[in-house]
Amino acid sequence: MSAEDKSVRGGNTWEREVDDDGEFVRRPTTFRSWIRADGSGEFQPERGRYHLYVSYACPWAHRTLIFRKLKGLEDAISFDVVDAFLPAVGWTFEQTVPGATGDSVHGYHLLREVYKGASPDFDGTITVPVLYDKKQKAIVNNESADIIRMLNSEFQEMAGHPEVDLYPEPLRDRIDELNDWIYPNINNGVYRSGFARKQAAYSKAVNGLFAALDRVELILGESRYLCGDRLTEADIRLFTTLIRFDAVYVTHFKCNIRRIIDYPNLWAYTREIYQMPGIAETINMEHIKRHYFESHRSINPLGIVPLGPDLDFDAPHGRG
Repeated sequence: MSAEDKSVRGGNTWEREVDDDGEFVRRPTTFRSWIRADGSGEFQPERGRYHLYVSYACPWAHRTLIFRKLKGLEDAISFDVVDAFLPAVGWTFEQTVPGATGDSVHGYHLLREVYKGASPDFDGTITVPVLYDKKQKAIVNNESADIIRMLNSEFQEMAGHPEVDLYPEPLRDRIDELNDWIYPNINNGVYRSGFARKQAAYSKAVNGLFAALDRVELILGESRYLCGDRLTEADIRLFTTLIRFDAVYVTHFKCNIRRIIDYPNLWAYTREIYQMPGIAETINMEHIKRHYFESHRSINPLGIVPLGPDLDFDAPHGRG
């Protein structure tokens, strides 16, 4: 197989991430450098130097857009949005689709060109989000968990809302503990359910998913947010899965034991976060639904996108 063929396979390749037991095992991300405000690393924060490549459909990329908005970094960090549809060649910079922006940095057509331009020998999976350094023409990081923490702490001098701290020191142990079970069971649990290739693998994933959702429902029955009365990183990481759940994961990924609207606390919590200033504008439900239902043809062969469900995220949430 040629290097070009390998790079093409590095696009829409989730089917290669299924083990012999039929379980979906997500591959680790590749670029893990950090931007350091203290100047200790290769990358330092500068206004206009860094650029995000995102998909409105992707919950991991969605995290970065929310942090960028809540921290007030719109004037410091630019971003481009790929097309919602994910073909075999990987994410594309289609400009004729509403919401997709094209590549304003290079004018590339494919996201893999960004990866290859930064690392010619790259042979991994082409994923979003990507934090890109326009000055060095380098990919800094493509792990959303890292990127959101950099946005939270390393751009304070240029942040419009430096007072916002979504990973506060007193709550870090609690946030990390929450992430440790919410990520595998809920954030990635929906994918482990939907991409499972054997009944046992699906049943294991979906049962773990709903056990974790039940656990969160109990937590939110006792506190406004996951860590008490303060919104944190853990809430944002969970929210980007919840906002997609009833529209996509219930049907497309067969996560249909219960819906989020069936959980009084989770549904109100989802609406509350959605209604926070700036959050709704980071959400494009058309991109979300088109991506999953059109791209995953082994799950939805005809690529038909359902019209429903009718969800009112603006309904009063009653939390406070």
